[in-house]
Amino acid sequence: MIDWHSHILPNMDDGSKSLDESLKLLELLSGQDVDTVVATPHFYAENERLDSFLARRSESMDLLKSSLGNESGIPATSVISGAEVRYYKGISRLEGLEKLKIERSRLLLLEMPFERWSDYVLKEVEEISRSGVVTVLLAHVDRYYGFVDLSVFDRLRQNGADLQINAEAFDSFFDRAKAYKMIRSGLARFLGSDCHNLDTRAPKIGIAFDYIRKKAGKEFLYGMNKFGHSLFVIKQ
Repeated sequence: MIDWHSHILPNMDDGSKSLDESLKLLELLSGQDVDTVVATPHFYAENERLDSFLARRSESMDLLKSSLGNESGIPATSVISGAEVRYYKGISRLEGLEKLKIERSRLLLLEMPFERWSDYVLKEVEEISRSGVVTVLLAHVDRYYGFVDLSVFDRLRQNGADLQINAEAFDSFFDRAKAYKMIRSGLARFLGSDCHNLDTRAPKIGIAFDYIRKKAGKEFLYGMNKFGHSLFVIKQ
């Protein structure tokens, strides 16, 4: 199974603070049936130049992958680079935006504002989605339930964007029904742990897998995973 959203790269953001913590997070994810982890450290354009972020990410990824393989039992190829890019007005004009895509795919994980989205914001996201350069993947849409209506998510989906739900939504009595409805209807097709550490934000993606498997059946769940893997352009 694929974890589409994680903060496992050591010393990149508010996620893992060490190589040891990163390896332990990967072990936990592996124990929850995850075989592919997309590492998506935060990118804030207002705080850091793109070239600086990419250099730091490459260094952190190299450090992590050098510790994977036979000794850890986790193959280095199971970790894929990406970024969680925070939206700002004008992001569609960021030179090199495509460099923040999830590795070997067209997907750009985009964190939206934690407030009601204006028509300007929606139109800019739609512009990016229709650009042909990247496909927008909205991060943790379950965290916007309080101020974003399903019709807005549907509008963005119809204009080329995709939606990612955090596993923690399935651990909440109040959120799991809505999260499952979005997954079962095909409105949202991506799951992520959004794990940051080993205690307050540890991986819980297995909870989401178990809930979906119980409600929709294992064939539906594995069909989602097969769809996800089909998005990667594998280079030998």
